[in-house]
Amino acid sequence: MSEPILVLVSAAAGLVVGAALGWYARGALSGRRQRRRERFFGLPRNSETLVVVNRDAGGGDWSVAKHDALALLELSAVIKSCGAHVQVVAQDTAQQTFGDRTEFCVGTPISNRRMAAHMQSLLPGVRVNTDPEPGPDRGAFAVGTERYRLENGVSEHVLLARLAAGQEARPVFLSCGQRSITNQAAMRYLVKNENRLNRKYGNGSFVLLLKVVNSQSYGPDVVELVGDVTKQAQSPLAQQAGKHGKS
Repeated sequence: MSEPILVLVSAAAGLVVGAALGWYARGALSGRRQRRRERFFGLPRNSETLVVVNRDAGGGDWSVAKHDALALLELSAVIKSCGAHVQVVAQDTAQQTFGDRTEFCVGTPISNRRMAAHMQSLLPGVRVNTDPEPGPDRGAFAVGTERYRLENGVSEHVLLARLAAGQEARPVFLSCGQRSITNQAAMRYLVKNENRLNRKYGNGSFVLLLKVVNSQSYGPDVVELVGDVTKQAQSPLAQQAGKHGKS
């Protein structure tokens, strides 16, 4: 074999080997990313997940409010990519315990009985003002000793939480917003920031307070992170009040 042909054959072989190694490396990296996603969302392949939504008061028996439906769409690609199976149920029909399978619960304690139960047992440091009478604190969140008021269409808050009862238990994801459009914003934030949240919290719990800015003009697209309120949300209010009084 002449030297030029030998050089061409060697170069071609090198390209083939390099392409094969690159393909293998990309496949391995993609596999690791997928496994991290499955662990973060608690959705191993062929697992079951529960999605709990408000029932639309103006619709039929299985009618879901517009923004709750849009919040589900934000999650659908993630659930599908993990190869999990989903069951969507209305808040007044969900009676299963938590931890057996991953759950996404969307709504407020005012209109979602399941959310009210989760917040009472898992987020004792959070209170939602349920007063039906108009006033500046109507719909306000109290997280620890801080209060966050609702300004319709201007400044609206939502709590986004991943809560895990233990290493073997499946997580519960909560989106508790002052308005339904904030739940869509929270689910979009969760999916968009999945990698960053995964790096920071891994398979642990977190509670984030988000603010949706000017939804009357921008819809659910402009979201600001107010802060990580995990400690305040998971600590009983009486305990926090005692510490505050001693300081």
